[in-house]
Amino acid sequence: MNKFIITSESVTEGHPDKVCDIISDSILDEYLKKDSNSRVAIENMISNNLLVIAGEVTSKVKIDVEKVALDTIKEIGYSTNESGFDVDKAIILTNIDEQSKDIAMGVNQEKICAGDQGLVFGYATNESKSYLPLAVELSHALTRRLSEVRKKGIVQGLYPDGKSQVSLVYENGIPSYVKSVVLAAHHKESKDIATLRYKLIKEVIMKVIDSSLIRKDTSIHINATGKFTIGGPKADVGLTGRKIIVDTYGGIGRHGGGAYSGKDPSKADRSASYMARYVAKNLVAAGLCDKCEIQLAYVIGKENPESVYIDTFGTEKYDLEKIYKVTEKVFDLSIDGIIKNLKLQRPVYKKTASYGHFGRDEFTWEKTDKKDELKNLIR
Repeated sequence: MNKFIITSESVTEGHPDKVCDIISDSILDEYLKKDSNSRVAIENMISNNLLVIAGEVTSKVKIDVEKVALDTIKEIGYSTNESGFDVDKAIILTNIDEQSKDIAMGVNQEKICAGDQGLVFGYATNESKSYLPLAVELSHALTRRLSEVRKKGIVQGLYPDGKSQVSLVYENGIPSYVKSVVLAAHHKESKDIATLRYKLIKEVIMKVIDSSLIRKDTSIHINATGKFTIGGPKADVGLTGRKIIVDTYGGIGRHGGGAYSGKDPSKADRSASYMARYVAKNLVAAGLCDKCEIQLAYVIGKENPESVYIDTFGTEKYDLEKIYKVTEKVFDLSIDGIIKNLKLQRPVYKKTASYGHFGRDEFTWEKTDKKDELKNLIR
């Protein structure tokens, strides 16, 4: 079609599902700080003032997971029942066991192998500077800004929970304008709704979305039910790994199904997803194609991928067979190679847990340091 609409969403770090993702990755980071070879798979469930932490961990060190969890919740901004979680009345249940010896036997070889079977996808497009689809890039920018105006007091009376959604019109395959913006911001009961809407339009939406993308008929929906005074874990149950589309590409491209947070890099769900993004982004940055999606598949206990699939959606500038060949030469797609080349045995995961795992230059898998090598090889 010459004209179509793509919609993506994002959530703040105070969204109940994101709270669980951040707790899981905070616990993972604490283990990796003290033992980089820790094997960690941590899940959380949060509801009202109850937090359940469960999973499997094999490590040389012990950490106080309850303290890490409570410190993380406080850092996010929850403290009282009104805010959505009362840390002083929190009930925490833990059920953490060792990693299965059957799994460990396959992973802990001379070179690290896949901790489970799995298929993953990576995606990149040249429609934005971050090589992300523009709709999800804007959605993340809105929730980051919503969090910023709360923390800095630019907009008074906000709590940590919040969401955004952007519907973007494409014309001839190129982003043209924003059809609608949705913003949900958890606020105090005493907050005047009209004032809040005015402030959020001025200080969040207009600060994030370029005026060239806004038209007279662009719709803006802020707290569309009228108010949002009950939020956070008090309003909704949160679970680790339930925002996988927010974590990735906003619904553009496919998803393997495996969540990332709480998993150490021996899990292909996480490490191979980062690698697939790294490959796709470098292929696009090198000018080999305008869009790229990579699928990688792994078998438990095996080092190298079972399959590699590249889809350029007809945007390739060179023969696709050549793109496969240079990809194979430039990138080590073994689990051990991915972990070493992307430096994944470091405590970097708490930062990834909110506002998407992709599109931020601070992460190794977002570098485009292979583009020149790709250009030279394919020529």
